[in-house]
Amino acid sequence: MLTEPMLAAPMPPDAVQTALKRVSLAAEDLDGNRVATLTRELAAEWGVPALWEQVCRPLLALSSGRGAAEIAVEHALSEGVRTGLDVYRREPGRSLPVGGVLLAGAEQEAHSLGLHALAAALRERGRGCLHLGPALPWPALTSAVRRACPHTVVLWSQTPVTGRAYRLVRFARDFPHLRVYGAGPGWIEPLAAPVGHLDGLPAAVAACLAAQRT
Repeated sequence: MLTEPMLAAPMPPDAVQTALKRVSLAAEDLDGNRVATLTRELAAEWGVPALWEQVCRPLLALSSGRGAAEIAVEHALSEGVRTGLDVYRREPGRSLPVGGVLLAGAEQEAHSLGLHALAAALRERGRGCLHLGPALPWPALTSAVRRACPHTVVLWSQTPVTGRAYRLVRFARDFPHLRVYGAGPGWIEPLAAPVGHLDGLPAAVAACLAAQRT
């Protein structure tokens, strides 16, 4: 039976500092496999929400370098984290039901690492989702909703260029039966009703789990 770490249980400061150092050193060595292994091990020990909020997000925020060496480290870090999250709690030959939750990146949004964290956190609790990846055009999102009939949609935006609040509100109003959320730092404009804003992974997990219970 799967254990379920509490959504908001934080990692102790000493564990955070150790994890930050180990993952950072692996990324600086361009060892994506080691980053993936550490991501999986730390998720198993502390839970995905705590790992993401206290280790992954701070490191990713600090790794936005402009030089060639810094960019290579950033790629090793992000790819390692993505790989570690994607294999966490997966069982070969067994798929979890999607549970009515659809995850996607906003149109032209190339980054969706936060959605990989959300998908892993849901698997951690024995729940699945339909994860359609980054840069999903609005017509494709509309088509996916009509075909899959989810009850919850989480759309990720990393930058204000892709975080078009008015477009997400229009989409939500076209599907009044849906719970629609914007996630990620790109939604800098207010998200008006009926759209909600998910500020952090614990809030996103809680929203998806609450929707699946109704």
